[in-house]
Formats: sequence, C-alpha cells, structure tokens
Amino acid sequence: MPAEIDIFGVYLPTFLLLALVAMAVTRLISRGLTRAGLGRLIWHRALFDLAVFILVTGAGYFLLERIT
Repeated sequence: MPAEIDIFGVYLPTFLLLALVAMAVTRLISRGLTRAGLGRLIWHRALFDLAVFILVTGAGYFLLERIT
C-alpha cells in the first residue's frame, strides 16, 4: 500500500482516505440496521459503531494490501 496519495498536488496519507471511506460505510451500515429495526437490539450504540468502524477499516486495509 502506498504511504501517500497525490490528489491535485496535495499528498494525503492513505490511511486518512481509508478512514474517511470506512466512516461513510459505517454510517450506511448503522442507518441500514436502524431502518431494518435491528437498531433497538444494540445495547450501546457508540461502542457498536466504533467496533463496526474498526472492522471496516481493517477490512479496507487488508484489501488494499492484497491489491498492491
């Protein structure tokens, strides 16, 4: 995985972009669970969201490592 990505002359860490994408995916998962009615089964919403964010970030990092 490259350490930095050049976007219009601005170098950004790859992990920052990965975290932003993971945040968006986590929000979609959270909203999907709420709409499906499964959100009421979650004991502590913030901990659940953090765990999903870490899992999605790890999966994205793993996929980027496999690609490059």
